[in-house]
Amino acid sequence: MFETVITLEQFLQASIDTLYMVGMSLLIGSLVGIPLGIALVVTRPGGILENKIFYSILNPLINIVRSLPFIILMVAIIPFTRMIVGTSIGTNAAIVPLIIFISPFIARLVENSLLEVNPGIIEAAESMGATPFQIIWHFLLPEAFGSLILSITTATIGLIGATAMAGTVGGGGVGDLAIVYGYQRFDTFAMVTTVIILVIFVQIIQSTGNALARKARKE
Repeated sequence: MFETVITLEQFLQASIDTLYMVGMSLLIGSLVGIPLGIALVVTRPGGILENKIFYSILNPLINIVRSLPFIILMVAIIPFTRMIVGTSIGTNAAIVPLIIFISPFIARLVENSLLEVNPGIIEAAESMGATPFQIIWHFLLPEAFGSLILSITTATIGLIGATAMAGTVGGGGVGDLAIVYGYQRFDTFAMVTTVIILVIFVQIIQSTGNALARKARKE
């Protein structure tokens, strides 16, 4: 059980690759998903920038992308991935479907967080003559900040699971080690170590997110 052909360097490199994929995907996915989430809130019926046509297009589009399991999405957009990064395997290639996967997920999380804000705060801002941008920047986002931190934490953990699945098609990272060595070569030690690494990542991220959210709500 404790015999393995994987070296410590391979474990470390796989961990670094996983963190790289999660970090890049989360960064770009947040830059796309957060504005989409805000757009969903402000353009919905009764929103401060109500636009039924825009909302009726954006809302189902996000639902469609979210309905696709990541492994299917990853395979389906291989031609697009190859066009963007020049290859369909490796960590850089995995980042493309990860961004497409996480962006609508973050949009929904942000939408839910912003909808939790007391409508009275928005009404008070409007009564003071605040513009829609001022309402979003100075009232909506600050009031939902703690919840937004937890939303990004949830998205990050979801990305870790997705990067593990990316290993099934040569995406690299910890998931790739689990598939190539743990599953295909029956390396129990590699599989157990992979699980432990993923659990540690999730625990650290969740604990950090909880602590930051508590601090934001106290302030």
